[in-house]
Amino acid sequence: MRPSPRSLLAATAVLSTVLAVPAPADAVGAAEVPAAGAYFVQSATTGLNAADSAGAVVQHNPKGNEDHQQWTLRALGSSTVLESADSKGSCLGRVGDQARTVACSSADAAWEVAASGADQYTLKAPGTDRYLTVGAKTSGANYPAQLAVGARGGLATWYLTPVAPETRPMPSQDQRTLDQVTFLTAHNAYANGVDGGFAPPFVNLVPNQKRGINQQLADGVRGFMLDLHQTPDGAILCHNSCTLVSRPVALWVDLQRVVDFLKQHPDQFVTVFLEDYVDPGVLRAELARVNGLSDVLYRPDLTGVRENGWPKLAELTAAGRRLLIFTDHSRSSDESAGLTRDSFGVMYQREWTVENYWSMGSGIGSSDWSCYSRWYDAGTNVPLTRTEPGFRPLFVMNHFRDAALSGTAATDNTKLVDRARRFCQPAARKKPNFLAVDRYDLGDPASAVNTLNTYTYP
Repeated sequence: MRPSPRSLLAATAVLSTVLAVPAPADAVGAAEVPAAGAYFVQSATTGLNAADSAGAVVQHNPKGNEDHQQWTLRALGSSTVLESADSKGSCLGRVGDQARTVACSSADAAWEVAASGADQYTLKAPGTDRYLTVGAKTSGANYPAQLAVGARGGLATWYLTPVAPETRPMPSQDQRTLDQVTFLTAHNAYANGVDGGFAPPFVNLVPNQKRGINQQLADGVRGFMLDLHQTPDGAILCHNSCTLVSRPVALWVDLQRVVDFLKQHPDQFVTVFLEDYVDPGVLRAELARVNGLSDVLYRPDLTGVRENGWPKLAELTAAGRRLLIFTDHSRSSDESAGLTRDSFGVMYQREWTVENYWSMGSGIGSSDWSCYSRWYDAGTNVPLTRTEPGFRPLFVMNHFRDAALSGTAATDNTKLVDRARRFCQPAARKKPNFLAVDRYDLGDPASAVNTLNTYTYP
């Protein structure tokens, strides 16, 4: 029997008390000028990095120690210069209204660096009211690549992100918060060929995973990416074309597997990510078929997370709230339909997470290791660096290609820690919370998760 709305409200009130977390101590204000060292100059608006491109300073997708994106900050008299890590004597400067690399000895290489909010800075040309800035966005376009020198404002705010940041040891099991933990996540977890079909026959030949959901849970997978489509067979898990799928698996079947696992393992926490192509009423009916779902479902929207930050994982498990479900569907379209998914416990992912672009390239050949927001385009701007007062979104790090070829996945999965630390961690200014991979059984991505769970990124 499903609980009544009144009992759910009562349970939510109790849960809010149990999971109440104290507001974080006031953040230490940023120094007027950061310490000398190597930094990425990262737009607080777009999350993209200033890069030297043949003398022009442009914003590019964060790419670690590649693409001329690292700058060495040092004092020069009463001012500051940022020297290219790849070109001795060449500094981030200005020529007219454009950002350019100039000789570090030039007056146009000097900047006055000043704090502008928590951990953000402005870079001002000395003796002027002109600042390093992102160019104004025109209608229907991304922000321009070429950086400019212009008026102060939100576009003239920057992070100076250390190339090699100090980290802290991971807190003890009973003290670590949800946003400090990294979870092994299976991309297209349903596309495994074990539990049932997931695509037309020729696509079934290239599964993203090789083990069923129950085995994935037993192996330590704690994040599950599932594609949900409405078909004549119901709300089933399938990839792109959902015609000719043999033995289709319904969403509720895999969710029941997860809930049953959580009932048997009361100290575990699981997150489900829905790539969601069904109406909200269909999804609500599908969830209603899962026995015990309301007993384990976690509602961050009802427990003060936005105001106080994420709770301790031990508090969540003690309260029994151990399943978090996200949808990539848009809230606006659901509001137009008259039923929002978070009204029945499914969170809108863009409100609670940040996520890098999903593909590193085709299944063969060259790869793109840059790390930038999946939600950055002409109509959307959710940078990986997004934060709010008292709240840091969870970071979903995608690490897979267009096609899940076993040889490529095995090699890519051995490079997971390296990409996380050199590319994605500085790009997001936070540690990944979900490492999403194809063929988690290859290349030992679990060891990467263990490594990231030894420290926190302040």
